[in-house]
Amino acid sequence: MFMNNKEVKLQGRNYTVPLITITLLFFMWGFITCMNDILIPYLKQLFKLTFFESMLVQFCFFGAYFIGSLIYFMISISNGDPINKLGYKKGILFGIFLAAFGCILFYPAATFSYYPLFLGALFILGLGFTVLQITANAYVSLLGSEESASSRLNMTQAFNAFGTTIAPVLGGHLIFEFFSAPDGSFSAVATRIPYLIFAGILLLVALLISRVKLPSFQTGEEEIVKGWGALEYSHLKFGVFAMFCYVGGEVAVGSFIISFLEQPQIMGFDEIISKNYLSLYWGGAMIGRFLGAISLNQTLSQGKKAIYMLGAAGAVFLVIFSIVNLSFAQISFFLVFIVLNFIAFFIGKAAPARTLSIFAAINVVLLISAMVNQGEMAMYSILGIGIFNSIMFSNIYTLAISGLGKYTSQGSSLVVMAILGGAIVPIFQGYLADQFGVQHSFIIPVFCYLVILIFGAYCTKYLGHVESTESKSGH
Repeated sequence: MFMNNKEVKLQGRNYTVPLITITLLFFMWGFITCMNDILIPYLKQLFKLTFFESMLVQFCFFGAYFIGSLIYFMISISNGDPINKLGYKKGILFGIFLAAFGCILFYPAATFSYYPLFLGALFILGLGFTVLQITANAYVSLLGSEESASSRLNMTQAFNAFGTTIAPVLGGHLIFEFFSAPDGSFSAVATRIPYLIFAGILLLVALLISRVKLPSFQTGEEEIVKGWGALEYSHLKFGVFAMFCYVGGEVAVGSFIISFLEQPQIMGFDEIISKNYLSLYWGGAMIGRFLGAISLNQTLSQGKKAIYMLGAAGAVFLVIFSIVNLSFAQISFFLVFIVLNFIAFFIGKAAPARTLSIFAAINVVLLISAMVNQGEMAMYSILGIGIFNSIMFSNIYTLAISGLGKYTSQGSSLVVMAILGGAIVPIFQGYLADQFGVQHSFIIPVFCYLVILIFGAYCTKYLGHVESTESKSGH
């Protein structure tokens, strides 16, 4: 797990078991989320949908994040923070039950073969994951010292990325092959059993969490303050905008990679080949998050960090190599980005804000390279963005809610609300792609990463005392 026991102790308490339990949840959460990439082409062919209609899958899912977070925030400013009242454990369990219910709704949707029911099930599933985003991410940040919060969240996000990496392979096998019709035709019933299995696993995770003794971080009724208290923190407001840009930029780049690689001036690949390279984009995030969990761990010396990071990078690279249908020669270029990732982490000196700015700057350079170059150079540039996206969610999240105290959950709901960027930014890039071509449309993510770069620089100054403590602890 790359986490020292001292890392998850605070005031004499050991949080190793709760952290492992929550990490298991993150894995399943990532796996089921990435199943949307399987559903989109499947439902498109099944219901003879247009491209716009098939993208309602993502619109409903990401729209649920916005609506769920908005509802949570409005409740918190009028009646006090619900998680502060109920506790993180109950909030996490509620989110799991809601997500499991969304998975169960796939059964009637598939039985009646009715597309709006699928969209409704995805919306409920998205609402469940919204509650988990608000509670589980904040909970992980509290399972130890504030200075090491980014390290813990990067570790749990790494297992979330592991789920997203294997989901297309395993999930695609379940729906397209194992549970498909005997004659190979598309049938809605192929989604029934897989999603019932997912619901069952989620409920088992809920049972495990209910039995594990999780520490309570409730502040008490007397400390719950109604109103817009979280918005008094300028770094939170900036963090919400940065998260909007991050999710929007990541989803937009991922959404256009296949079309980008199909361009004759780039590689001229067909969809079957391009999908394998798309796996490298998402797999890169998994490598970077494992490295980030080690690099931002304040209990390790620089020597141990280097050794652990080399071991983790090698192991995860082999996992990705075994998953994607590409030769070693075809993915060997990725080793260059792993080395560059190492260098960027050590320049960042274990400071979340500084590291965030460095990674964002690298992605700006890579995007510009993808826009002005052709052939393999353009392809490598766009695929390398994934590994530098890796730590952005966790670092933006922890920096945004840093020091909020009793407003932590309220602030968390605002940050999660910003995931709406995943539905909005790709639309703007799509418009530019129609007008000026796919390659030039990547100017939109460039602006997104510039915002993230500035946010990191802002937090380096605004939260300077945290940065100073982290840098000293890292030596």
